[in-house]
Amino acid sequence: MRKTALAILLIAVLAPAAALAQTDVTASDNPTDTVGNGIYDQLNLFGEAFERIHHDAVDPVTDKRLVQTAIAGMLASLGPDSAYLTEEQYEALKAHTPQTSGTIGLAVTIDNSQVKVISPRDGSPAAKADIRPDDIIYTINKEPTYDQSLPEVERMLQGPVGSTVTLVMRGSSGGPITVSLKRVAGPFPTVSHALKDGDIGYIRLAGFDAGTPEMLAGAVKDLRQQAAGKLIGFILDLRNDPGGNFAAAVNCADDFLNQGDIALVKSRTPDEVKHITATPGDLANGQPIVALVNGGTAGVAELVAGALQDNKRAVLLGSKTFGESAITTLIPLQGLGAIRLTTARFLTPDGHEIEGKGLTPNLAVSPLKLEKVVESDGLREVDLPGAMKNPDQAAAKSPGAAKPATVAAPAKGERSTVATSDIGTTSDEQLSEAEDVLRGLALMTSQTASR
Repeated sequence: MRKTALAILLIAVLAPAAALAQTDVTASDNPTDTVGNGIYDQLNLFGEAFERIHHDAVDPVTDKRLVQTAIAGMLASLGPDSAYLTEEQYEALKAHTPQTSGTIGLAVTIDNSQVKVISPRDGSPAAKADIRPDDIIYTINKEPTYDQSLPEVERMLQGPVGSTVTLVMRGSSGGPITVSLKRVAGPFPTVSHALKDGDIGYIRLAGFDAGTPEMLAGAVKDLRQQAAGKLIGFILDLRNDPGGNFAAAVNCADDFLNQGDIALVKSRTPDEVKHITATPGDLANGQPIVALVNGGTAGVAELVAGALQDNKRAVLLGSKTFGESAITTLIPLQGLGAIRLTTARFLTPDGHEIEGKGLTPNLAVSPLKLEKVVESDGLREVDLPGAMKNPDQAAAKSPGAAKPATVAAPAKGERSTVATSDIGTTSDEQLSEAEDVLRGLALMTSQTASR
């Protein structure tokens, strides 16, 4: 009787979704989908498994835990960007604000059930502790992170302002190291700038929030005043930028484009593609731009880099970006928490997929000496379990694919990633390369204009 009641409840709750699912299956022309594999048969299978676990598991399990675990499993199978938030996690998320909740300023992802760093935020405790992209976190306050969901890991990293969080991580030598950090109030600065050698405008974009576009405009204005008419161009530094607010990133890309697409947004229906178009006006007034990128350039930071690259507005210099273009939606469930679901992806203006592939710079340069090496820039979105497949990858592996670019090879035992604290300093080799490239572009531009 209980099994029947459960099946009726599941069908009543999921009937609308079931009808949609059956419609989608029919349209997909999947040869493995048959009448016997219909949604109602699958719900019956779920009900049977639910009952067997409920009655036969050696340790009693509550119905609530079984259902929540099933939902979490469904979402986890879709990739690292989708997750289930319990009622408690959802309420905590709604109550969280950067000003009242402490953070160490670390963007992370899940790779093969392990927690890996995407990038630290500029000025954060994580950045000051020299935590870098691709570092692995084994424990947080002695609690193992293995097989934890992304929302749960993010919750573990947060806490009261002034409290301490202790991480056990994989160090550069391969052995475990322990790092203790004090949580601070956010947000962290997203824009900084400096005039290099009196004629190069250097702008560091470390993230995107609601105030970033205004700060970017202010930085350009201040650099022009400092240069007193001698400015030859701009270096836009997007390295170790884990992304942030989608609208803010679109506005920042728009600031350097007079026309053309900024990005394409593709939802569930393949033929429904939204074009995000630039508006007239260019903060750089057409002057050359070199954009620095690396494996810590992720999410909407890749949107900005892709927009400038495809519109021939900037030369990308550095190493391949992370490869994340998911647009996630937080969907509340009636009194039962919420689900974080990938509902769309953005592409570059020319339609190139970023998800699972990343952006390849025009000039591949790593922080160390140049030599021919096989391309490798650490963890990217394509490496993550359940990551969306990119149709361009098969073609890229064909016999006619381009050979690896000349990139910098790290010496044995050294790290190929860049410490956030080194970005923009005199020891920043990639920045030095970018300055040389910008001077060359400025010279070419001036010669073309004089003809």
